[in-house]
Amino acid sequence: MSVSSSSTNSSRTLKIGIVGFGPFGQFLAKTLIKQGHPIRATSRTDYSQLCVHLGITLFRDMDSFLESDNDVILLCTSILSLSEVVRAMPFHCLKRPTLFVDVLSVKEHPRDVLLQVLPEESDVLCTHPMFGPESGKDGWKDLTFVYDRVRIRDEATCSSFLHIFESEGCKMLQMSCEEHDKLAARSQFLTHTVGRILSEMEINSTSIDTKNFQKLVQLKESTVRDSFDLFSGLFIHNKFAKQELKNLELALDKVKQKLLERMNEELDLSVSNH
Repeated sequence: MSVSSSSTNSSRTLKIGIVGFGPFGQFLAKTLIKQGHPIRATSRTDYSQLCVHLGITLFRDMDSFLESDNDVILLCTSILSLSEVVRAMPFHCLKRPTLFVDVLSVKEHPRDVLLQVLPEESDVLCTHPMFGPESGKDGWKDLTFVYDRVRIRDEATCSSFLHIFESEGCKMLQMSCEEHDKLAARSQFLTHTVGRILSEMEINSTSIDTKNFQKLVQLKESTVRDSFDLFSGLFIHNKFAKQELKNLELALDKVKQKLLERMNEELDLSVSNH
């Protein structure tokens, strides 16, 4: 069943409260505002000037933020701070059952935290927009939006939220949190790890770059633009990442072994030819 056919109400306006108004929260907010959804935000950093500029109500304390009657609470914290932030929330301030949505780059961790900590009547939608301020700067058409309807009873609100991304042309991909983390350990975590290794090697453009080497330099540069907190979150809170790191080490050893074997074969040949 497609998202749009799941509710005749799929494009209704939602009051959305954003927790963690850093670069990614701001990036999502701009499109939410463009679509006409009233946005409220709360963050450890003072973004009051930016919020005034964007027409967003900023709450400096969590009590009044939760009392502001949001349809959806969108968690845009870092992976590492999610648990602490959610556990500190005064849920008694919520006026009614609310849909909680996370947008973290790992999925089993937020699912487990939210199911453990949120009030039983709160719905849970775990999502990962597979794009960001750089890749999504010219629109979200054909960019992938992964989601798992972990605990949904209010179908209309959930459908309306998913419709935000569907209507921007995103490729909507329903997937379990576990399956996401398994794939992301191989794709996203591995990409970040190789980028960090290249950064430690201090690779830079040379006067004789090949196209592929230029891609490696670009990978290094885009990886280090992301915080080390994000990178460590991808490792610490994805149970599949540890194995991928081992696989990378084993693969490097294997390649090194093959090279040394070939070198020894060549040395033996040159000795026997003399």
